[in-house]
Parts: sequence; C-alpha cells; structure tokens
Amino acid sequence: MTKVTTGGGGAFSLPTITAGLLAAFVGFASSFAVIIAGLGAVGASQAQAASGLMALSIAMGLGGILLSLRTRQPISVAWSTPGAALLVTAAVPEGGFAAAVGAFLVCGIAIVIAGLWKPLGRAVAAIPPALANAMLAGVLLGLCLAPVQAVAEFPALGLVIVVTWAVVARFKRLLAVPAAVLVAAVLIAATSDLAPGAMASIAPEPVFVMPVFDTAAMIGIALPLFIVTMASQNIPGIAVLNANGYRPAPGPLFTTTGVFSLLAAPLGGHAVNLAAITAALCAGPEAHPDPAKRYGAAVVAGCGYIGFGLLAGLATAFIAASPPVLIEAVAGLALLGAFGASVAAAVSEARDREAAVVTFVVTASGLGFLGISGAFWGLLAGGAIMALTRWRKAAG
Repeated sequence: MTKVTTGGGGAFSLPTITAGLLAAFVGFASSFAVIIAGLGAVGASQAQAASGLMALSIAMGLGGILLSLRTRQPISVAWSTPGAALLVTAAVPEGGFAAAVGAFLVCGIAIVIAGLWKPLGRAVAAIPPALANAMLAGVLLGLCLAPVQAVAEFPALGLVIVVTWAVVARFKRLLAVPAAVLVAAVLIAATSDLAPGAMASIAPEPVFVMPVFDTAAMIGIALPLFIVTMASQNIPGIAVLNANGYRPAPGPLFTTTGVFSLLAAPLGGHAVNLAAITAALCAGPEAHPDPAKRYGAAVVAGCGYIGFGLLAGLATAFIAASPPVLIEAVAGLALLGAFGASVAAAVSEARDREAAVVTFVVTASGLGFLGISGAFWGLLAGGAIMALTRWRKAAG
C-alpha cells in the first residue's frame, strides 16, 4: 500500500506539473522517430504515419488521464516503442498498410482479452523471459546499428548527434535522447531542402484506413506485436508501479489500454500500453512527496501527450525531409538501453542461453518465410531448442 505523507501541495502542484511535462516531453521526443519508421516500414504513407502518430499520442494521453483519475494512482500510458521497432523489421504485408492495420486491431483485441481473461494474461507471463528478451533484442539490433551507419554515411551530422547524446547522458540520461532529437532537428532544418508548404500543416489530418485481415500479417505482425507489448511494456509497467508502492489490479489496466489501441488502429496507430520508463517519473518521489497525490503528474503527462500529438504533422515533415539513416540513428540511440537490458536478461540463465541465442539470431536476421516476419520464427526456433534441451536433460 502507498504510504501517505503530508506537504508538497495538491495533486496539481508545481512538482507534479513539472514531472508530468518532463515525462511527456521525454516520452514523445525520445521515440517518435521509431514510431514513424515502424509505420513507414509496413507501408504507411507520410500522411498515414502522421495520422498514426497523432492517434497514438491522443490515445495514450486520454488513457493515462482516464486511468489516473479513476484510480487516483499515477498510471502512465505510452505507445509501444518495442512494438514499433518490431514493425521496422517486418516487410510490407501483401495487403499493404491496410493489412498492417488489421493486425493492429487484432493485437488490440488480444490485449483486451488478456485483461478480461486471466488465463491469457498468465500464458503471456509464462513465456520464458529468456526467449521474450532475446526476441526483443533481435528486433532492436537493426535500429541500434543505425548510429554507426549514420556516422559512416554522414560523418559530420552523425557525429554531432551521437556526441550530443553521449555528453548529455553523462549529466542527465533521461534528457540525452531528447537533446539528440533537438540537435538533429536543427541540423535537418539547416541542411535539408524542405518542400514549399511542407511545414504548413502542424496538426495532421486523421486518415482512416479500412483494415484488411491477412493471415500472414496476423502471424507475422499481430502475434509478435502482442507478445512484445505485453512482455516488454505492460508487465514491466505494473512492476514499476509496484516498486513505487502502488498495487492496481492489472486486468482493468490492460483492458483499457487494449480499448485505446483499438480506437487508434483505424487511424494508423499500432498499440498503446502501460509506460515503464516514463512511469517512474510520475510515480516516484520527485513528482510529489505524498504518493496519494502523484496521480496528478500522470494526468499532466497525458495532457502533454495530446498536445504533442497535435504537432505530429510537424514531426513527420521534418523526418520526411531528412536522410532516413539520421532519423534511424536517433531511434537507435533511444533504444540502446532497452537493447542492453534485453541482451543481459536473455543470457542471464545458463540453461536457457543457447535457446536465447537461437531466438536472437533468427529474429535479428530479418528473414521471413511464408510472408511471416523473423520475430515469430525466432520465438518458434528458440522455443523448440529450449524444449529439446529440457527434454534431453529430463530423459538423462
């Protein structure tokens, strides 16, 4: 249970407002490039990617506000950054972006069911952590190599971005990626030729996409997206809240994020979920000395996300005007921490190390079979190796 202390003002005092705005800025600026890259990789046009970015921002903003006010706990909602990184490794499905949207809808339905039906939630939690982390590491590897590629292709620009990230990280790690984003934006504005009128529309137009339900997209996109979102976002999100003394019922939280994922999907959004890193900003003592009043920080963060969502047109215009590898470099810097944590967790248990390595290698290969992405085959291959290893030990 949370321990209530006195002092520090109300739920919307200066500390909670500051923490909430910082969480929104860090959450949006550190990973919006990953979102746009992921949506583009599965066939979204610039207008559809901007619409998806806006839909996700508004969905996670409204979701965080609703859950925080309803529970009076700092429940932060974020888009699935690992899920977007997964999309980067997936090929455009046979049905184009419409088939990807169909997969997004199925993923949202699965998240809702996981919240309502406990056996499904337990089944996701029962996926061996070594395999789940190895799959995530394999998904992230390609983007994490982008900063090196950027330095090789554009030495001057790439080095400035990487050095900015490295220097700021030494003083305030949370601000390192946002600082790199700001520097990248300045460099793009100074060195790129923006088309006339490209920055005219700051708020993007919502673009409705009629979903197409394709079997290969369900297996290659929806299933891995669901697993990654639950295993690397929703479950850690609950752990962050528990570590700060909050004990919300997980089921209703999962269901709510699933519903908002469903609402965002027809406009191009892939998935929203419980936040993990930015959740710590709103749930920690920096947000308010009284744990009972920290929910105000999550509400402010939600309002911030909605505001940033209305700037999605500006963000996508900058990205469209820049060399793709520079944007991927920023995305890669944002994911280095997640990649390192995933690798460490994947190989921490000696008995599961071989299965984890197989999962990582197959996933990172980027090869797909039967139109299904490598993430699914990596999980399947690693699971087979793990089952064979344990059967062999049991038989011996």
